[in-house]
Amino acid sequence: MSESLLFILSSLLIGLSTMGLIWALVSTFADSAKTASSIYEKEMSRSLEAMFLFVPARRLVDLGWMSATVVFMICMLPFCSLDPLYLPIIGLVFASLVGFAAFHLPTLAVNILKKRRLERFNLQLLEVLPMMSNALRAGFSIMQAFENVAEGTDGPMRQEVNLFLQQTRVGVSFSDALQEFDHRVGSEDLTLICTSIEIARRAGGNLTEIFDTIAATIRARLRIHRHVKTLTAQGRLQGIVIGTMPFVLGIGLAIFKPDLMIPFACSMIGAILLGVMTLLVICGGLMIRKIVTIDV
Repeated sequence: MSESLLFILSSLLIGLSTMGLIWALVSTFADSAKTASSIYEKEMSRSLEAMFLFVPARRLVDLGWMSATVVFMICMLPFCSLDPLYLPIIGLVFASLVGFAAFHLPTLAVNILKKRRLERFNLQLLEVLPMMSNALRAGFSIMQAFENVAEGTDGPMRQEVNLFLQQTRVGVSFSDALQEFDHRVGSEDLTLICTSIEIARRAGGNLTEIFDTIAATIRARLRIHRHVKTLTAQGRLQGIVIGTMPFVLGIGLAIFKPDLMIPFACSMIGAILLGVMTLLVICGGLMIRKIVTIDV
């Protein structure tokens, strides 16, 4: 009787200890996730405000958590077995990594939108520079030239110039507003223009000739960039094909030959080989991207 009671008490003690450990781990993960979510939301909010997209950042964070949860559950389905015992551990690690990547899908979408917006802004600079140069030749001031740009353009250029003009009207100095304008957009071509305007205001100079020279430089660099992009198109396509082919073949085998692929993926050797394959594919993709990415 005493041995049975001792066994029950020890089992209860082990169970309580295990539950306490699980609760501590869950609490730590919840606090860390809350902190990371708050930081993620602030960064997302700044990115959306910079693009004049008035979308609640919290909704994108919730979308990221939803994507991570769905992807985690889908990736755990093939590993929901206790035979062998290490299988759930492998599935947990794999699903966590894939879920972490899925959590950042909204960030990837926002970065793509930001890049496209910057490309459109740089293209609009080719229209804006002759417009400002003609306005200065007609006797307008630099502020009137910016107002002419705000009235004659649309899209990101109109939004950014209107914000710049609004800052100057509420008391911000021209230099500070111009510096904030340059920092907010993050365009190398705009940095060149803002630096030229500031130097011309302080030391003097013919801004019309400077704008014409900058426009010619931007036009030549854009032409070279398009030529380089055309020459490296084959390399980029090869990187996409090589990077996606192993995963497409693996998914196809899992669908059409599950009796062949599922046991292989659920074995220790198979899991290690799949992990090494994924790592090599990522390294190869990064190397190809480094080769085909040429700064102009």
